[in-house]
Amino acid sequence: MAELSGKQKAAAIIVSLGSDTGSKIYKHLNEEDIEQLTLEIAQLKAISPEDFEKILEDFYAICLTQKVITEGGVGYARDVLEKAFGAQMAASLLERVTKSMKTKAFEFIRKADYKNLLSIIQNEHPQTIALVLSYARTDQAAAVIGELPKEKKIAVVERIAKMDRTSPEVIKQVEEALQKKFMSVVSVDFTEIGGIGYIADVMNNMDRGNEKYVFDELSRKDMKLADEIRKRMFVFEDIITLGGRDIQRFIREVDSKDLVLALKGANKEVGEVILSNMSQRMQDTIKSELEYTHNVRLRDVEEAQQRIVSVVRRLEEEGELVITKGGKDEIIV
Repeated sequence: MAELSGKQKAAAIIVSLGSDTGSKIYKHLNEEDIEQLTLEIAQLKAISPEDFEKILEDFYAICLTQKVITEGGVGYARDVLEKAFGAQMAASLLERVTKSMKTKAFEFIRKADYKNLLSIIQNEHPQTIALVLSYARTDQAAAVIGELPKEKKIAVVERIAKMDRTSPEVIKQVEEALQKKFMSVVSVDFTEIGGIGYIADVMNNMDRGNEKYVFDELSRKDMKLADEIRKRMFVFEDIITLGGRDIQRFIREVDSKDLVLALKGANKEVGEVILSNMSQRMQDTIKSELEYTHNVRLRDVEEAQQRIVSVVRRLEEEGELVITKGGKDEIIV
C-alpha cells in the first residue's frame, strides 16, 4: 500500500471509530476541516488490518503526548515519552504535538492572502511585523518578507530569529492596535513564538534571490545568527542526510523533468545518492535524459531543486519522512 498522507490517516481514524463517535468529533471541527475530512473519507481506499493497526498506534501516541504535555508540561512529557517510546520517537512526537498546540493568536492571518497581509503590516515597526509574521504560515511570511524594503527585510528576519517568548499582554496590545484587521483569542500562557527554527522554515519557503540577499546582509551584521539559521534549514544538498527509504519516498512525488534539471546542477555526492535510490529502469531513463540535456539556465536548475525541496518539506510536515537537521539527532516528522 502507498504511504498515506496525514489527512488520509485522519480519515481512517474517523472510519475506525464508527459513524456515531465520528459525528461527535465533527461537531468540534470548523467548516474547512469538515469539508477536507469528508472528501478524504469518501476517497479512502481499502486499508489492510496491519496498516490500520499502525495508524491507530500513531494516533494513540499523539493523544498520549498531548495529554502528558497538558498535565505536566514539556519536560514531564519528554520523560514519560522517552520511557514509553525511546528518545528518538519522543522527540518526534513532541515536535508534532507542540506545533499543533500553538496559540490561536492572529489565526485570521493564516487564511489571508499574503498581499493583503503585506498591505496591513508593511508600514509597522519591524518588531511588530516580526511578531505578526511569527504567527503566519511560513510561506506567507516568506512572501511578505520578500517584498519588504531592503533595510526592513533584514531587521524583520533578525527579530524573528531572536524572538523567544512574548507575554499575552504584549500580544494583546498589538492585536488591539490592529483590531480592524485581526481578530483572535489570546492564550493565557506565555507562548513560544518565532525563533531560529521558525525563521529557518520561512527562509526555506523564500525564493533563492531573496534568500541570498538576506543571508549576505545578515552575515555582515551577525555572522553567528546567520550560521545558526543555515544549520536549521533544509536545502537541496541536504538530501544526502536523508535515509534511503525517505529518498525513495520523495522521488515518487517529484516530476521526472525536475529531477533531470536538479541533477544537472547537483554535486556528485547528491547525484549519486538520488540515482542509487531509483529503480534500474528509472536510473537508465534519467541518465539518458541527462546526457541529452544541454545549455540549461542556472535559474531553471535552482527552481527545480527548490520544487524538490518543497516536496521533501511537505512530506515531512505530513509525517511521511524524517529530516535530521544541523548534523544532530533532532528528529522532525
